[in-house]
Amino acid sequence: QVQLVESGGGLVQPGGSLRLSCAASASIFSMYTMAWYRQAPGMQRELVAHISPIGTPNYEDSVKGRFTISRDNAANTLYLQMDDVKSEDTAVYYCNTASVSWYWGRGTQVTVSS
Repeated sequence: QVQLVESGGGLVQPGGSLRLSCAASASIFSMYTMAWYRQAPGMQRELVAHISPIGTPNYEDSVKGRFTISRDNAANTLYLQMDDVKSEDTAVYYCNTASVSWYWGRGTQVTVSS
């Protein structure tokens, strides 16, 4: 079973930036379409963005033009660059495959507040 460890969250002001990372424990990471998800308080977990094994990205409308998903297959790591963040981006952010093939990690908290 692949382990996923998210990091990089924190407190950021509206309009600011953060870069999240997700480290996977196995090289099969490179074979999967990977995704970022988020879960706000009292809400269901939702898909934010996903990226194919060769790096083709796709974004939900709510983050399009502000977030950038990328990956480093040699390092088994997924990234999410978050720019121009808004209060509604406040959530715990998780990574997993696009089909949720692996156990969830603990996530990383992102709080957008002035």
